[in-house]
Amino acid sequence: MARGGAWAASAASAAVLLLWWMSAGAGAVWLEIPPSGTKCVAEEIRNNVVVIADYSVLYEHHQVHPTVSVKVTSPFGYTLHTKEKVSADQFAFTTAEAGNFLACFSTDGDSKGLVVKLNLDWKIGIAAKDWDSVAKREKLEGVELELVKLDATVQAIHQNLILLRIKESDMRDVNEKTNARISWLSMMSLSVCILVSVLQLLHLKQYFRKKKLI
Repeated sequence: MARGGAWAASAASAAVLLLWWMSAGAGAVWLEIPPSGTKCVAEEIRNNVVVIADYSVLYEHHQVHPTVSVKVTSPFGYTLHTKEKVSADQFAFTTAEAGNFLACFSTDGDSKGLVVKLNLDWKIGIAAKDWDSVAKREKLEGVELELVKLDATVQAIHQNLILLRIKESDMRDVNEKTNARISWLSMMSLSVCILVSVLQLLHLKQYFRKKKLI
C-alpha cells in the first residue's frame, strides 16, 4: 500500500512538472548589460495574473559592486516598478491588462564602463503562487497538494489555450480582411488597365481616321 502511494505521489509530481513546463509559468535568464546601454526583457502576459521577479547583479569578476537601474512598464506604458543603484531586489504586481510587459536594466553610477551580468528569475501565474501557505491554510500534504498543483496547472494551460485560440481567430480575421482588400485592389487595377487600354484604342482609332490612314 505504501509502495502504491509513493508511486502515485511520484506520478503526480512528474505530471505537475511536465504540465508546469508546458504552461511556461517561470523562467530564469542571465543578461549582459552593455557599458553604455540598456537591456530589456519582454514577457507577454494575460490579464489578472500575478507576477513576481527577483533580480541580482553577479559581481564575482568585478573589484567594485556594480549597481543597475531598473524600470518595469505595462503594455500601456505605465510604470510598475522603478529603482536606481540597486544590486539585488524584487518586483511584484498583478496585471491589469494583457500584453507585453517590459523590464529594462541599465548600468549607473560607478558601474559605467563595465559589462554587468544580471540574473533575472521571472515567475508568472501558478509559478508565483506560495504553495507552502496554501498547504498550511488548506491543510494539504503529499498527494493532495500535488493534485491541487496539477489542477491549477491544468487551468493555467486551459486559459493559455483559450488565449491562443482568440489570437488565432483574430489573425484569421485580419488575413481574411487583407485578402479581400487585395482582391478588390486587383480587380480595380485590372479594371483601370482595361479602361485605359480601351481609351488608348479609341484615341488611336480617331487619330488614324483624322490622318485618313483607315
